[in-house]
Amino acid sequence: MLNKAILGNLPKGVRGPAYDPATLAPGIVHFGVGNFFRAHEAWYVERCLDQGDPGPWGIVGVGLTAGARSERKAATFRAQDGLYSLTEVDAHGARTVRVIGALRGYLLAPDDPQAVLARLCDPATRIVSMTITEGGYNIDEETGEFRVDNALVQEDLANPRAPATVFGYVVEALRHRRDAGVGPFTVMSCDNLRHNGQVARTAFVGYARACDPDLATWIEDHVTFPCSMVDRITPSVDASTRDLLNRESGLDDALPVLAEDFSQWVLEDSFCAGRPALETVGVQFVSDVTGYEQVKVRMLNAAHVTLGALGLLLGHRYVHDAIADTDLHRFINAYLQKDVMTQIHAPQGMDLDAYRRKVISRFSNRAVADTLLRICSDGASKSQVFWTDTVRRSLQSGHDLSRIAFGLAAYLEMLRGVDEKGETYTPLEPTLTEGQVALARAPDLAAALALPAFDGWRDLQTPQLTQAIVTARRAIREHGVRASLPD
Repeated sequence: MLNKAILGNLPKGVRGPAYDPATLAPGIVHFGVGNFFRAHEAWYVERCLDQGDPGPWGIVGVGLTAGARSERKAATFRAQDGLYSLTEVDAHGARTVRVIGALRGYLLAPDDPQAVLARLCDPATRIVSMTITEGGYNIDEETGEFRVDNALVQEDLANPRAPATVFGYVVEALRHRRDAGVGPFTVMSCDNLRHNGQVARTAFVGYARACDPDLATWIEDHVTFPCSMVDRITPSVDASTRDLLNRESGLDDALPVLAEDFSQWVLEDSFCAGRPALETVGVQFVSDVTGYEQVKVRMLNAAHVTLGALGLLLGHRYVHDAIADTDLHRFINAYLQKDVMTQIHAPQGMDLDAYRRKVISRFSNRAVADTLLRICSDGASKSQVFWTDTVRRSLQSGHDLSRIAFGLAAYLEMLRGVDEKGETYTPLEPTLTEGQVALARAPDLAAALALPAFDGWRDLQTPQLTQAIVTARRAIREHGVRASLPD
């Protein structure tokens, strides 16, 4: 098993930490220790530590969900002393493997909530970061406000000293720190959201205001919420992929991570209690991440989920197979060139066409073997993030809606869970009820437009767009995706 005992005798070609993880003091708490976090934020922090940044920047991970799967994950992290391997693969299949030592602890909140609070309240904690998914911030899309009517939030508000949500934990810890004169920590969202720092501020201040208005004011005045743009394709790792990674590395790692060799992090330099020297390992610090965010979300992410829906309907299961499909390749390029690039303001000096080519190249990385189901998961939340600005601009400018409508229609058809070959799959939509998903199977092809995926432009929705989506859905059913693709 991978653990601290074998760090001095790693297999040939596997790079270990350049520091002793046992001496690393924690200064970061992270909620949501998934593959993306481990291949992105933890990877950047690891490289800072390798360069001798004294920290303390060790990371303590927190899992919020109960159940056997969560307990196995926590037990495995502990058994491996927080260590795991990251395999980076380029488009030609070349691999590099390193063991990450930055994760210095893992707490399963339902098992020991007071331990989580104690770590958050510790003066050594400087940054609290999170990857809790696009839909995890509990924001009402219509009002833009934090939803206090959520059942779990209501439970925390009724018993704030024993929280269960990320909002309850963070705000209760900030109350303790304020009262103890310890000072705040930075709250850093690493989720794939537009203005993610502002969204996080709205969520945590909104919760605090419902709990303690004076505390909410203190948080607004003292806590920083930097916005960031994060980017790295990090596929799921099933048992067969795990076994393959271990055979190739020579490790016995129960929790390996696989990622493409590309990574980007654009970040506002707004840290109220200090930060690692991330600029030395490639993080780009800017005063405003909006332009970078727009390009990534509207080009890479929107193209990704659209390719995912179309690919699933045609019977593909992997991203690299879908982009290798000539018809889908042509459609995605047309969408990017005609619908997005003509209606976007890129940061100064950014070459949008070069970015487009890089997107297509990244999708083509067969070694990553990213699944279309993963890409399409939580599409109801992702659509609001990835599609909204392009749809709104197109509606406001009178732009051609044919490709946009077709992509939205493909998302709804994908929700039905059956491809053109009759093969079934299970769409992953954690924020939708069964009744909402069933709208995609309703005889009324416009009924599913009531789903929250379309909330981002509902105030601008026109009969023309509605009809275009309905027509595209009908064409997909009657003639198939390939024969119906617009130019």
